[in-house]
Amino acid sequence: MSLSLSADQPEQPADADDGVWLECIECGETFAPFDDVRYTCDDCDGLLEVRYADLPTFDDFEGQGVWRYADALPFEAGVSIQEGATPLYEVPRLEDDIGIEALRIKHEGMNPTGSFKDRGMTVGVRVAKELGVGRLACASTGNTSAALAAYGSRGGMQTLVLLPAGKVAAGKIAQASLHGARILEVDGNFDACLDIVQELAGQGEAYLLNSLNPFRLEGQKTIGLEILEGFLADYDAPPDRIVLPVGNAGNTSALYKAFRELVQAGALDEDDVPKLTGVQADGAAPMVEAIENGADEIRRWEDVETRATAIRIGNPVNAPKALPGIRETGGTAVAVSDEEITEAQRDIAGEGIGVEPASAASVAGLRKLRAEGIVDDDERVACLTTGHLLKDPDAAAAAGSEPEPVPADTQGVLEHLSE
Repeated sequence: MSLSLSADQPEQPADADDGVWLECIECGETFAPFDDVRYTCDDCDGLLEVRYADLPTFDDFEGQGVWRYADALPFEAGVSIQEGATPLYEVPRLEDDIGIEALRIKHEGMNPTGSFKDRGMTVGVRVAKELGVGRLACASTGNTSAALAAYGSRGGMQTLVLLPAGKVAAGKIAQASLHGARILEVDGNFDACLDIVQELAGQGEAYLLNSLNPFRLEGQKTIGLEILEGFLADYDAPPDRIVLPVGNAGNTSALYKAFRELVQAGALDEDDVPKLTGVQADGAAPMVEAIENGADEIRRWEDVETRATAIRIGNPVNAPKALPGIRETGGTAVAVSDEEITEAQRDIAGEGIGVEPASAASVAGLRKLRAEGIVDDDERVACLTTGHLLKDPDAAAAAGSEPEPVPADTQGVLEHLSE
């Protein structure tokens, strides 16, 4: 199955269920969506995507939040905690400083558990119920575990999360813990955790809800739909570019799929599809390496390090979907330093918006690309920020101002302020 923007609307196969089926992006084999637990193709082990016989246009959407877009999802409703409908903030000072026509911040940290992962879980946990599985599981740098624990709890299901020991921000572990997940700290990095949880899922011990799961990415499509609707309402045109942090490359893949489906439905012209632009940290940049080298696949980085813990990933499982998304839309990928990420986190905070370090990578990448002349001054850009400031309070405190001790009297405070 081609991942080209110009690909035709697929024909419904015999194994579709109410107009929904799974299809391998490598060999085109199709599968019934809910008969068996399946994450990759039975024939070639390629990644799967969810397909639909009837693709909606903007006129078909109604309501608010993720499930406003039910006509673009496998079900009419999911296991929900009122996710989606996140703000698309104006940031006029940052916009002027970077030097582009329009800049908006799509703040996914305003979801129920504080990250975009909620959008995937509302769909993924609903599918788990349809399949009748008993235990949910994920590997995580933190946000996935928080979302899985919350949505699993909401759905009355057991959850198991595997985290790289000592590498996950305290705010995220606290969420998974409070929502009742069983937390296993692995002596290894995220990619080692994902290897283990994939093996557990393959043995039927749990239902995998990392972004390897094609249904989870369906919920994340709605980020792109909300950005498009917001720009159409405010500018009467889609954004020229969407800049987003890249960890496992699920959002890049999901947004590209959302845009391909709108093109196939006749709701969006190919020429109006935003340029998908990925940003990684210097210490964890296999996607950037592949884009810069013109490679068809990524090279796994065994050793990754960055203070942006949410994107500290060396083997993005969705690269086969994301690389075409970047290239077909005319986008690019760029790596930024931890120092540039922290500076961007402060810049975003200067507009009153609090994000965790990985989120700020999008703005850091935009600033770098603008300085290099790759982003033009007449572009309208949406930067995706993926997680809330309080996901990583230690990083926020380190990036912010230091408390100043003062005497316990007014005169002493005034004297301190005058110094």
